[in-house]
Amino acid sequence: MTETQTREPASPIETFPSVTEAHDEKSGSALYAHSLLQTGRLMRGWLRDPFTMLQAIVYPAVTLLMFWAVLGISITKATGVNSVYGQAPLITLVGAMFGSIASGLSLKKEWKTGLLARFWMLPIHRAAGLVSRLLAESIRIMVTTVLIVAVAIPLGFRFNQGFLAAIGMLFVPLLLGLGFATLVTMLSVMAAKAPLVELLSLLCTLLMFFNSGFVPTAAYPTWLQTFVENQPMSTAIDAMKGLTLGGAVAEPLIKT
Repeated sequence: MTETQTREPASPIETFPSVTEAHDEKSGSALYAHSLLQTGRLMRGWLRDPFTMLQAIVYPAVTLLMFWAVLGISITKATGVNSVYGQAPLITLVGAMFGSIASGLSLKKEWKTGLLARFWMLPIHRAAGLVSRLLAESIRIMVTTVLIVAVAIPLGFRFNQGFLAAIGMLFVPLLLGLGFATLVTMLSVMAAKAPLVELLSLLCTLLMFFNSGFVPTAAYPTWLQTFVENQPMSTAIDAMKGLTLGGAVAEPLIKT
């Protein structure tokens, strides 16, 4: 017999396995299972995307080191307080917000390629898309915050108000970041053809240089101080400073 004659017949085409855990599309169990599944998809996608990783982790860490090297020593000498207590909270917020913008741009790409439309055709819980994106954003924000704090500690950053205050400080970027991520997600889906997410990144860049973490509020012109003191990034920074260095916490946290 020839080799062709002795070769075994080709196996039939494999089929999908039968469904063993069916969930009603509108049930709570479907929301839980589908949200976790899509959260894992988003996290794997971000880990494989160099732009997202740079925007969310590397860029904030480098920015903190640049701020400290260029302005930190001068501000510390002028105020008598280590500037890292303002700049580290600022950079955690920058990481949270710019990471959400990078995520929003990837969401627009999924809309353009038709991936979101294909999800809409599947029996997936309708809230799973939003819940999974916010879960993934929460994980990313917390990881970024911890990494920024780790970079800040050699520069003199300390948790002077105790363990519970330190835990609370880590959750402030999460509070602001989730609100911002919801806004970015809305703009990415509802106005996918308009460059609103890109314009939002320009606004965030401006806010990054007009807040109480970049330099003390008193260093700004008098007519600008009210805006600087009450813009969302400043209120979050002031709450984080209160939880680490000491000072008011309740009022800036409520404003945030």
